Amino acid sequence: MRVFVTGATGYIGSAVVRELLAAGHSVVGLARSDPAAAALVAAGAEAHRGDLDDPEGLTAAAATVDGVVHTAYKHDFSDIAAAGRTDLAVVRTIGAALAGSDRPFLVTSGTAVLPPGRLGTEADPADPGAPGAHRNAAEAATLELAGAGVRASVVRLPPSVHGDGDRHGFVPTLVGVARTTGVSGYVDDGANRWPAVHREDAARLFRLALEQAPAGTRLHGVGEEGVPFRQIAEAIGRQLGVPAVSVPREQAPEHFGWIGHFAAIDNPTSGAVTQEMLGWRPAGPSLLADLAAGRYA
Repeated sequence: MRVFVTGATGYIGSAVVRELLAAGHSVVGLARSDPAAAALVAAGAEAHRGDLDDPEGLTAAAATVDGVVHTAYKHDFSDIAAAGRTDLAVVRTIGAALAGSDRPFLVTSGTAVLPPGRLGTEADPADPGAPGAHRNAAEAATLELAGAGVRASVVRLPPSVHGDGDRHGFVPTLVGVARTTGVSGYVDDGANRWPAVHREDAARLFRLALEQAPAGTRLHGVGEEGVPFRQIAEAIGRQLGVPAVSVPREQAPEHFGWIGHFAAIDNPTSGAVTQEMLGWRPAGPSLLADLAAGRYA
């Protein structure tokens, strides 16, 4: 297939590009700058100059390919509602370009759209009260495209997509907070759970979904169902040589900053249906193994 990838030079998107190329697909990557375009060409892909605010460019790119993988997102936590609106507009734009073609369209979402406090599954719709609800509208729009002749699927990723090159995600942010404050914090007793997946496993899931996933499916890119947050904090503390301490819930926003809301969520998530459907078997190191190896220190 010839595949258009948004976010193609980002942390997850670049791994998806490598996976697709290695499997024999050709890739057209969205590039916002000359250096990004050069990086794509060096990797063996084509570059399409533009950004998420360029609907004409997105339409033109989608018209020339056999499928689309949308991994880009404006991670502006100062205005997450605006980021969600941009994502929705991109889904609608690309979806309109693919309508009636039965071509695959994968849209990235997050497990934080699930109801907290219980094991989430692929059958669960996005919860309007969930911490990741800013992604809900784009999820709904993606699934609606199945009725418009698009093989559209949602790929929900955990808060931690870990591995080499993770510099700006949730775990690096926690490491930065621990460096700044001198303690590695967890909220209350730290029993809340984060699912996790290794970056290369996530990339392989996108490729398998592009090739196989039926229209209208929700997919969970989950390698570990739920790592207790206290264990994550303790692993960070060991690497930095700082104590792991409890932060009262009411103090979490001040201590953690923008990530405080997510540090407290209990988000255990199953990927069993996804694994069975696509034959996807996560094989990368665990989150705690990556932390113990010093990748984040």
